[in-house]
Amino acid sequence: MIKSDFHMHTCFSDGKNTPEQMVQTAIKLNMDKIGFSDHSYTFFDESYCMKKEKVSEYITEIARLKEQYKGQIEILCAVEQDYYSDYPVSGFDYVIGSVHYLKKGDEYIPVDESDEIFSSAVEKYFGGDALSLAECYFETVSDVVNKTNCDIIGHFDLVSLFNKNFKYFDENDDRYVKAYKSAVDKLVGYGKPFEINTRAVFKGAKSHPYPTPEICEYINSKGGKFILSSDSHSKSGLMFMFEEIKEQAMQKGYQIITL
Repeated sequence: MIKSDFHMHTCFSDGKNTPEQMVQTAIKLNMDKIGFSDHSYTFFDESYCMKKEKVSEYITEIARLKEQYKGQIEILCAVEQDYYSDYPVSGFDYVIGSVHYLKKGDEYIPVDESDEIFSSAVEKYFGGDALSLAECYFETVSDVVNKTNCDIIGHFDLVSLFNKNFKYFDENDDRYVKAYKSAVDKLVGYGKPFEINTRAVFKGAKSHPYPTPEICEYINSKGGKFILSSDSHSKSGLMFMFEEIKEQAMQKGYQIITL
């Protein structure tokens, strides 16, 4: 059994629970290792991330919990570093690198905030061509390890969040496939694991984790590694679907690692 989860958010950013509540739940679940990864500070959007003045408090609190619960569970302190965040990542045990925005001119466009914002962005910045937005997204993702120096590649195809039933673009379209394959080809060379991230399934927004089965198969064919992630924003989401996903991944010969 997998008894670790390295992507979780607390009330220091956009999560519901305190770090200690997450720790106590993890212990009840007999987990042996967890990693906190609240959102890095983004100067252009403070609505969901850690406030700049809270980062040191976050690091201090996780250090306190490490000591208090030593012998019961191993605790790591990390950050989910957005591609466009300019806040330093020193002082963290590891970094998750993610793309939540696309930049057009001086504007930062969130790709996962709401269906309405996504639809508006397609029209306003990409001339109604949603595949063009997806191509821009994957081009940005292809640089996420270089830009953030991350240890884990976060929700690789987040751009598909609002694309249920191919509402905006056909994920089998040659342009989409070429875009994600190009990003995978570049990223696998770094040797960093890709998340199999169950957050959207937990929310009821998707029927499968990020990345899609097709993308996972391509990553695997290129020798890429995977790490299971709940991206939990509450204690109830820890290790969501892990055993089911692990079993499926092992049947396909995927390399699942832990930190």
